[in-house]
Amino acid sequence: MKAKRILTFALALVLVSGFEVSGYAWDPYGHMAVAYVAYQKLTPQAMKRANGLIKLNPKYGEWSGWVPASATQAEKDRMIFMLAATWPDEIKSDPSYTSDGSANGNRPEGSPDPSANKGYTDKLRHKYWHFVDTPFTQDGTALPPIPTPNAQERIALFRGVLASGSDDALKSYDLTWLLHLVGDVHQPLHCATRVSSTNLDGDNGGNDVKLSGTPGELHAFWDDLLGTGTNTQAALLPAIKSAKKLAAANPALAAISDEKVWIAESFQAAQRTVYQPPVLAGNGPFTLTSQYTRKATKLAKKRIALAGERLANLINKELK
Repeated sequence: MKAKRILTFALALVLVSGFEVSGYAWDPYGHMAVAYVAYQKLTPQAMKRANGLIKLNPKYGEWSGWVPASATQAEKDRMIFMLAATWPDEIKSDPSYTSDGSANGNRPEGSPDPSANKGYTDKLRHKYWHFVDTPFTQDGTALPPIPTPNAQERIALFRGVLASGSDDALKSYDLTWLLHLVGDVHQPLHCATRVSSTNLDGDNGGNDVKLSGTPGELHAFWDDLLGTGTNTQAALLPAIKSAKKLAAANPALAAISDEKVWIAESFQAAQRTVYQPPVLAGNGPFTLTSQYTRKATKLAKKRIALAGERLANLINKELK
């Protein structure tokens, strides 16, 4: 009941402030922008603790080499914090990690250990941790169950570890995942899947919805709103430039700490904003209008700022 009241309050704030809940999950640009916003809001104690944990990530040495030689130590720490937010996506193409689960790794069924939380010794990619496929339908088709584990369940688990007496190696792993997942769940297409008579199991968060032109899928369109490309090192400085231009998030919305509410916001946004004309029934292809693109971009920037401030609040409060 409490969570329901919080969600109602959050959505009321959205309407009052003119902030329509929408957004995107991110290419490197977006994830690093979320982390940039968060880093500015960390307390000195939380910042020092987080920086120390990130040093335990196996890619720390490589990230250090990506930072401009002219950077101060404070700038270097901030940039590596930003780069760490991309790590759960980076391992998707790392040959030392194994794709697990079914449906090209997007479903946990068939994984040898889908709910593992054992740190960097875990060499599974866990792609199904990045989203929560909450189903909805516009044509009355029966809704399938939500697969677990998923982003909601993982955020709850990982934030609990940060607040616990667990060892630093595990906290480092869980913190790195949280830097990424908090951004992911502020994207409607990471929190919803449209079920229909032609997509009985859903449209895979818009990945099955085709667009005319480039990018060719609805999900990719939302991923790319802050910037395109998969080269994380090249995206670092542009991400900082973009993040500096973001307006501050609504303080009342930023103060909401329940990940279930964040996901409910994104789920509602998928129905109210993402799956709206010119995105019609079926899998397309659809041609997006300049009006749709402008609206999506405006909302995406607001979601980035909100995700960053919520991430900072989580770390400040729970990282021990």
